[in-house]
Amino acid sequence: MKDHRPTPALLTLTTTDTKPRDRSWASLKRFTERELHARVPYGHKEGAYPLGQWVAEQRRAYGAGQMTGLRANRLEKLGMIWSLADERFQENLEAAKAYYDQHWTLCAPRPATALDRPVGQWLSNLRRPGALTEHPEWETALREVDEDWNPQWSPEWQRHYAALREMFVEESALTYVEPGVTVHGMDIGRWYHKQREYAVWHGLMPGQRERLEQLGMEPTPPETPTKPKTASGAFERGVAALAQYKARTGSVTVPRGHVETIVIDSQEHAVKLGVFLSNTKSRRAKLTTDKLQQLAALGLDWATV
Repeated sequence: MKDHRPTPALLTLTTTDTKPRDRSWASLKRFTERELHARVPYGHKEGAYPLGQWVAEQRRAYGAGQMTGLRANRLEKLGMIWSLADERFQENLEAAKAYYDQHWTLCAPRPATALDRPVGQWLSNLRRPGALTEHPEWETALREVDEDWNPQWSPEWQRHYAALREMFVEESALTYVEPGVTVHGMDIGRWYHKQREYAVWHGLMPGQRERLEQLGMEPTPPETPTKPKTASGAFERGVAALAQYKARTGSVTVPRGHVETIVIDSQEHAVKLGVFLSNTKSRRAKLTTDKLQQLAALGLDWATV
């Protein structure tokens, strides 16, 4: 079995190489200048030098508290990442930044990818309660990219808002946003008008309303409830129209298409009197005694209706 233990030359000075640390540094510097990162595979060699083993040993020494601050800072200037978990985080963070540049949000749907990485699932995992308890610095890094990466409201709402904000910044106006206007496959027009509905707007969290207000949005006025027309109200208008028609013509025989205009409480009402009488005749079996008496008092003869 191959022995992967670091050789003594990686740990201490020797008589054959008085500056192994400088040699290691120079090897890592060449690697980072060429590859643009310090993620050296364990088995990698720079020439004949086992650079991967040396980097692994530096991580071990750092984790054990056996490295001076000066030496750690010198390695960090070359991009050294001490934790493999931190390394993976930084790689995914770069992908998340690429996603944000295109979508203006880190509230990516789970299937989303960027730079060939599953950023949607990764960010969703990090939004789980307690996922960042041991890594508060990761939280800070994500907020530096997107303050609303983990909002109090749903990520789906945030995605729609981000798309609307993108449209606003590019167009500087929202007056033309109508249902059917899409951004990144989302019907932003429909969503925009839905948020402005009075009941929906006042059901949003304060932070949501604040963000919409920054785009110049405001809710539509509440609808004024109108008193529904009741059957009795319609009947009373019909009786009044019939009484007026009889007073003018002396008859209660009304052509089916006749419309009688009456005034009630200073408001005109166009009553389709002929239709009213025809419908009343067909429903007379369901009329109350009081209503039948009102019609009888006007001399209505059902046989002539």
